Amino acid sequence: MLSYRHAFHAGNFADVLKHSVLSLCLEHLIKKDKPFFYLDTHSGAGSYSLSQSKAQQNQEFQNGISQLWQLTTFPTELQPYLTAIHALNSGKRLKTYPGSPLLVKQYLRDQDYMRLYELHPKDHEKLKTLFKKIQHVRIEQSDGFAALKSALPPHIKRGIVLIDPSYEVKTDYQTATKQLIEGYKRFNTGTFLLWYPVVQRGRVNYMEQQLRNSKVRNILQVEHCIAPDTTEHGMTGSGLFIINPPWQLNSQLATLLPFLQEKLSPQYNRTIHRYLVPE
Repeated sequence: MLSYRHAFHAGNFADVLKHSVLSLCLEHLIKKDKPFFYLDTHSGAGSYSLSQSKAQQNQEFQNGISQLWQLTTFPTELQPYLTAIHALNSGKRLKTYPGSPLLVKQYLRDQDYMRLYELHPKDHEKLKTLFKKIQHVRIEQSDGFAALKSALPPHIKRGIVLIDPSYEVKTDYQTATKQLIEGYKRFNTGTFLLWYPVVQRGRVNYMEQQLRNSKVRNILQVEHCIAPDTTEHGMTGSGLFIINPPWQLNSQLATLLPFLQEKLSPQYNRTIHRYLVPE
């Protein structure tokens, strides 16, 4: 359960999708002075060096953020994400990739509040160092799924909940879907993002059916695949289920998703962009 380390995968095509969508959601929140709440169930280390051995082992970032970060022409929908990446990397060399917590940190204002959960002891310590002396950030070494029950609802009515497990444990597909539904019941004014990998299509189909059978409405689904579905080992795509998406997000994805497909997987064109459950 503690074997997964995101450092091996930092900046890959799945991170690009997840973090570009997260950035657009954050941009929406900061349009108002009202505070927002952010909860990350599986925070990881928060920041990743792309020159270290873990990232260099498979160099997954080469087919992800490396294809985008020095572009001079791109849709405005990608601007918030690329701005966040450039803020962490001076010069022309891409050295650091942010995890979701560090990405959100760049949007965090004095009135906002963040809760981060990470079970792995080494990654938890890195998170604590990264957010040292920032009073409105709370970091716990605990199960993020359990946190959805203990931390919700927050006293702030606006916010984002990111559910982003490793799915190394097969039951994570069932658990993540269940906790998404239960978390929404406690915080139905928040935006929920549930990330999932496409490893075996049947598991994604299960998640979709559970969400359709729930009483939750307004669920947007976005998915980007770089290869055909397979029963073999390996991730061929990834996606997000988004509950209560910001009102402009659907139209923004209509531009963003084809651009990511063109730049990251021109040899294979399979994307999903739809309301899984309408309002």
